[in-house]
Amino acid sequence: METFLLVAVTLATCAFALLNGFRDAANSVATSVRTRALGPRVAVVTAAVFTFGGTMMSTRFSEALVDAADFHYTSTVDGLAVLLVAVLTGGAWLLWCYARGIPTSSGHALFAALAGALLGHAFLNPGEPRSVPLILLFGLAVPILVTPLVAFALSYAITIPAMWIMRHTSSNDAARTGRAAQAIASCAVALGNGLQDGQRNAAFLTLAFVMVGSTTADADVPLWIQLLCAACMGLGALGGGWRIAHTISNRLVRFDPVRGASAQLVAASLLYVGAQVLHLPLSTTQAVTSAIVGSGASQRFETVLWANMGRVMRFWALGPVVCCGVGIVLMLAVHPLVA
Repeated sequence: METFLLVAVTLATCAFALLNGFRDAANSVATSVRTRALGPRVAVVTAAVFTFGGTMMSTRFSEALVDAADFHYTSTVDGLAVLLVAVLTGGAWLLWCYARGIPTSSGHALFAALAGALLGHAFLNPGEPRSVPLILLFGLAVPILVTPLVAFALSYAITIPAMWIMRHTSSNDAARTGRAAQAIASCAVALGNGLQDGQRNAAFLTLAFVMVGSTTADADVPLWIQLLCAACMGLGALGGGWRIAHTISNRLVRFDPVRGASAQLVAASLLYVGAQVLHLPLSTTQAVTSAIVGSGASQRFETVLWANMGRVMRFWALGPVVCCGVGIVLMLAVHPLVA
């Protein structure tokens, strides 16, 4: 059973990474394609390459997440079952949201599902689930509250001087400069996505092999795991996630190339600082979406479609609750099969 669950967790994590890359490619390509900074094919290939590169760039974030894990089980089988339930639950939520074109956080879905699976395990095996409070605080509460607010505020503030600098520039020259900057910013967002989501997936898979004793928690993330997750993220990004890209670029806010570039540079900076400096799991989707809305809101005339943004924010609030609840139920259902 242990070998079966390890294989299942590995395959499920690879599938989740593919889905993660597929959906989050929209964060890199949406605005650049909308403003014609990059063509659709060039945009998705660029997103795939830089997402792969971001995942391979460093293991600091992956190792920080593995070190922070404090899971205690009566058996390895129980631990692997918890990881499998978390990945399946998080993936199901992402698919459901993608079908509706809603840009939601893959990280928040995974952490909420993991907290739910741990709670379900604790119910069956009474004992204090010591990791759950930390997951809920640093994996969900802090990023959910901080990322949208900071991204919105910084993008709103930075767009004002950016537009002031361009005030004497013709509209054609401003658009040309904005598109060039946006092409660079799209690459930066894809790199940040790899640093955040790619390394998180690598940490998750590493944790499974720590449980079975194939590696130790204080060792480096195995290179093959890093390569596998990077490849899955990159291949997924080639799909483009166009349903979500349409929502981000057309249904939330109207913006020009300069504002689009400003928003994406803000989002990329947040992702980099979160992964490499604070070791805090931030949502690429929330960072990009909130930054674009902040950039659009800085204009004198109304450009933000607040009704659509309100719908997206309701999904952001609902997602962790649903994933945690489903994680609890699924863990209770799976436990008799692996006990």
